[in-house]
Amino acid sequence: MKKYTVKIDGMMCGMCEAHINDVIRKIVPGAKKVTSSHSKGISTFLAEEVNEEKLIQAISEMGYTVLDIESEEYKKKGLFFH
Repeated sequence: MKKYTVKIDGMMCGMCEAHINDVIRKIVPGAKKVTSSHSKGISTFLAEEVNEEKLIQAISEMGYTVLDIESEEYKKKGLFFH
């Protein structure tokens, strides 16, 4: 599982965040913990694998611009694990 951070230009409000979240859930099968912040200009989510070209195209078709996509291994933080 990886944590993806997508930097997006053009989000102006909470509705923009909701639209981006919907696109991510539609394009990325099994996406979890999908959140967006228009003030930070980012969306984050967890997924096994992402077709970045398809995601960029879908977001662009909605009128937003993807500036960057970063990924890192996601380590689950449990209460009793170090």
